[in-house]
Amino acid sequence: MSRLATEELLSLSVPERIQLVEDLWDSIVMEPESLPLSEEHRMELDRRLEEYHSDPSAGSPWTTVMERIRKRK
Repeated sequence: MSRLATEELLSLSVPERIQLVEDLWDSIVMEPESLPLSEEHRMELDRRLEEYHSDPSAGSPWTTVMERIRKRK
């Protein structure tokens, strides 16, 4: 990326830069086949999925996890 492009990006307001990041991420996830997944990561995902299937009640809902995190602050 050129210095001029970087300067232009930095001249955006913080909300504009956040929106840009969100837009970029959305464009990336539209092409999941383009994201590399190592064998190690694939194995870990498979392990976690198998663990979930063996006992779905063992985990916590996302809202509960976020509540616990917020209470720590």
